[in-house]
Amino acid sequence: MSTFCLDEDQRQIQESMHRFAVDVMRPIARDCDEEASLPEDFLARAWDLGIGASSVPECFGGYATPRSALNNAIMTEELAYGDLGLACAVLAPQLCVLPLLEMGSVAQQERYLPPFCGESYVAGSLALMERRVGFDPSDLRTTAIRRGGTYVIDGTKCLVPLMRHSPALIVVVSEVTGGGIPGCAAFIVEPTARGVTIEGPEKNMGLSALATYSVRFEGCEVPAENRLGAFDYNRLLALGRIGLAAGAVGVATAVKDYSIAYAKERPAFGYPIATRQTIAFMLADMAIEVDSCRMLTWKAAWAADRGDNPQRLAFLAKGYAAEQSFRIADAGVSILGGHGLIREHPVEMWFRNARAFCMLEGLLMV
Repeated sequence: MSTFCLDEDQRQIQESMHRFAVDVMRPIARDCDEEASLPEDFLARAWDLGIGASSVPECFGGYATPRSALNNAIMTEELAYGDLGLACAVLAPQLCVLPLLEMGSVAQQERYLPPFCGESYVAGSLALMERRVGFDPSDLRTTAIRRGGTYVIDGTKCLVPLMRHSPALIVVVSEVTGGGIPGCAAFIVEPTARGVTIEGPEKNMGLSALATYSVRFEGCEVPAENRLGAFDYNRLLALGRIGLAAGAVGVATAVKDYSIAYAKERPAFGYPIATRQTIAFMLADMAIEVDSCRMLTWKAAWAADRGDNPQRLAFLAKGYAAEQSFRIADAGVSILGGHGLIREHPVEMWFRNARAFCMLEGLLMV
């Protein structure tokens, strides 16, 4: 990766996911956004991509493909190019699979990984965010208190994707009040467990195709063996931030490509608006920032694959990509003028989706 050239396998991932995004996701994205739903046949086609089982060892029913954060970032970017909400649904299994692979015990892997390697789509889910102003992932208010052989979880999480369709949920909590990152832990909780209340789906400005829920835990007792013993919260946050950065790059690329095509075809005073200096400069800035965000994201993913600490690079990649994707989406609306606000063009939908990146944690993971 230090040569900034993709190898053959990575090019195949990029090309196949791009085709899926353009041929399968784009045609249904608007209807899914309007109806706030995910077609079952789409999820079945997405499952045939093998995303859920790709990194799972053969002993648990997977394909035993070598795990690569960079490959997953490339895949995430291309799927988000089709539609961010649909991409989050397609990649939802990773929210359970990746933490279990990296931080779960053998017993936990044996119990929870096989369902993600079956013939039918199975969603995964991660409960990290909490509904309050200035949410800080190092200051969680959802708690877990040890009582003998169980932990009791209390608190509320929000923006939990596909909760009603997931057989297992990874819940990130605080074990030590005021303990910051070191005081946090993660538990595997089944949605049907006593003390779990699912509310929603939530009504969000963007990501309408993806059903997200608020989940309340009231005296929810979880066996001690459901605690992820090798939990590394810093790495979990880093992998999630790289995933979100890759998604932001995908959305920004979609806006850039659409804006360029529109500007070349839209006439004004006898010439395409792309020939106007103001528009041309905006398009050039889009291209520069998309490539910049992509390189920063790939560098963070590459560091994660090398075994380096990707925390700093992941923070920078997510923060920069989140900011630039929104600026690019805003510029896209401006370039389209009045057409940027109407539903005949997808830019207004991408604008709403791009606005979410600066606030999200844990909705995508590489």
